[in-house]
Amino acid sequence: MDKGLHFTICVVTTVLLLRESSQAGEENDPEVLAAPRSDSRGAGEGLPTLTVTTILEDPYVMVRGAELEGYCMELLAALAGMLRFQYRVKVVGDGQYGAVAAGGNWSGMIGEILRREADIAVAPLTVTSAREEVVSFTTPFLQTGIGILLRKDTASQDMSFFHFLSPFSKETWTALLFAYLLTCFCLFLVARLSPCEWNEPKNEENHFTFLNSLWFGAGALALQGATPRPQALSVRVIAVVWWLFTLALLAAYIANFTALLSSGSEQLPIQTFEDLVKQRNLEFGTLEGSSTFYYFKNSKNPIHQMIYEYMEKRREHVLVKTYQEAVQRVMDSNYAFIGESISQDLAAARHCNLIRAPEVIGARGFGIATTQASPWTKPLSIAVLKLRESGDLDYLRNKWWESSCLRRSRERWGPLEPPALGGLFLTLGIGLALGVLAALAELSSSSRRAAAHAKKSCCSVFTEEICTRLRIKGTARQSQEPSGKGNA
Repeated sequence: MDKGLHFTICVVTTVLLLRESSQAGEENDPEVLAAPRSDSRGAGEGLPTLTVTTILEDPYVMVRGAELEGYCMELLAALAGMLRFQYRVKVVGDGQYGAVAAGGNWSGMIGEILRREADIAVAPLTVTSAREEVVSFTTPFLQTGIGILLRKDTASQDMSFFHFLSPFSKETWTALLFAYLLTCFCLFLVARLSPCEWNEPKNEENHFTFLNSLWFGAGALALQGATPRPQALSVRVIAVVWWLFTLALLAAYIANFTALLSSGSEQLPIQTFEDLVKQRNLEFGTLEGSSTFYYFKNSKNPIHQMIYEYMEKRREHVLVKTYQEAVQRVMDSNYAFIGESISQDLAAARHCNLIRAPEVIGARGFGIATTQASPWTKPLSIAVLKLRESGDLDYLRNKWWESSCLRRSRERWGPLEPPALGGLFLTLGIGLALGVLAALAELSSSSRRAAAHAKKSCCSVFTEEICTRLRIKGTARQSQEPSGKGNA
């Protein structure tokens, strides 16, 4: 009895060891990596099993131990749960996305689908007309374009001598100068019209001359008090509005200038693909056999043709095999990588010394590839649309593209334009109008009292008062001439 029990234990142990050995062999296969957690969610009796080809690219598909994870793996698990199928994931053998070889055969994931080595391809695979002719694509699950990835120290230029003007645009500085001159003129005008700023306009000079008004406005810009001090209510209204205006303006300037200095994102000399062609300091290239390469090859744009001719002549030096190699080369050498903008955004988020140029061309999308006669194409498209409508695709996008950099992107920073400060300028304009109206009200009240005392028309007295204050020297000279002749 003991011998039988011992023999049974030995047999069971041997079977378990052989099973673990076979599983370890499958896990160590570089081209076949399963995703057990995903498969277990879709497992079930009678469910179809699909062979899925993909490519290793961060953050779409990444190897973690013996499993695959990433954006595409979570997308595939969600699709399997919705459409009720099992799947087996394999990494594409040649590491290519899919292009036509010299003999007319397709390489990469497209080739594996055509050879029936895989049922579908779930990867950052761009939908192109050439690929659409041989395989079918679902509705794109990600939108992207073609951009330029640069290293900041190779792409940036020295700060200009007038770099302190960068927080505001030229239009904003022009509007600020106009607002300053208009405010100083209103101060000068209101101070002359208001009776409270002088007692005898015929015999004394007003303190708010135009030069003194300019000095008063400049003192407020520097947050410093300046004489003369306003006494009339109308002048004080304009002064207070100007102080509030300068306070908000200086706060906006300091905040924007601080962000500019802390981000270190100086003006890029390479803003467009035309700038990339004109410069001679950086080499540039793209992924060999990628849709980006063929985009420039087929484009009729002269700039794009120049880029293709450059890459074709120097293809052994500027074309890279993988996306990881491209990012590493950008960080290590004077190299600019032309590729999918959404992948470049991820590289800039993970590596804070990288930056993407502003221009993006060739809007396109990533889709799931299937065989042309596959019954899964339409169900997969509908499932992708449902995931987009429910917000699941946005959730995955934010999850896997989370930035580890604390810097401020150049795309989110820019000189403040006048529309951004429109409310501030509008408030200043309303304040100036209120100040002028208050001055006219003060002068009108004084004119009514003088008209009642002299028994004259209020309008005539009001007109005389305005002429006296605006032509103080000429009026004083005319009043002094009769007295001079009488004395003679």
